Order: sequence, then structure tokens, then C-alpha cells
Amino acid sequence: MYAIKTAIAEPLDPRWDFTAQKTMYGGKRIAVGDGVYLFASENAGGAGLVACGVVTAAEAMPRAADVERQTPRVSLKVERSALAKRRLGRAELKPFAQWNDGQPQTELNFKLYRQATDKIVGLTAETAAFLSGFF
Repeated sequence: MYAIKTAIAEPLDPRWDFTAQKTMYGGKRIAVGDGVYLFASENAGGAGLVACGVVTAAEAMPRAADVERQTPRVSLKVERSALAKRRLGRAELKPFAQWNDGQPQTELNFKLYRQATDKIVGLTAETAAFLSGFF
């Protein structure tokens, strides 16, 4: 399972296209058929967790030849499976800052909110199970 934090203009849309998204923490391995939790970036006026879905297309973006150090990027198409029933965003995850405590909330805070950048991240099975309780 994966999570993406990015600007989501229409959280109620049944499908989304995400172009050249940064990847971190194993996010570059996302592929067609993978499940993904969608977080509407609060930096872009979003509300955190809004939906979950399935990847229907994934394409790794080629690296630029003239850039020495760059983050891998992926373009995705995602079809919505469900809308979140409860809020989960930066405010709810901020108290979970003991980086090695093993809690799913801490993993989400670390991977999604420690840096402000939008990104696709890989999730542990425990964190994916925790997020499934929001649907």
C-alpha cells in the first residue's frame, strides 16, 4: 500500500491524474493495481485524508540528464474506491513525533508531514491497516 499527499482540487472526483509526483520511502515502486490512500495537501488548502483508491496507470518519469541529484518521479492515474469517513491530517498526526515508537500515526507524520513537500510514499502493513479504519 501507498499514500500520496498532493493538491487534490476535487476530492469527490471518481478518478485523478497525478503528473510527475515526487517519491520517497519506497514510493517509486508503486504500480498498476496497488492500493493508495489520498491525502489532500493542507499546504494547498486540502483537509488531509480524503479517499482511497487503486492505481490504474503508473509511469516512472525519466531522469533529466543534466541534473546530478534528483528525486524519482512517477505519474499516476487513480480510481477512487471510497471516501474517508473521519478526518486525519497534520493536526491529528502532529502529536506523534517519537520517530521510533512504531505507531502507524508516527509513520504517517514522519513520511507525509516532516517535510512539507508533496510526495508518494510506501506504507507498512500496520499503517495500511490503521488507515483502512477511516473508510
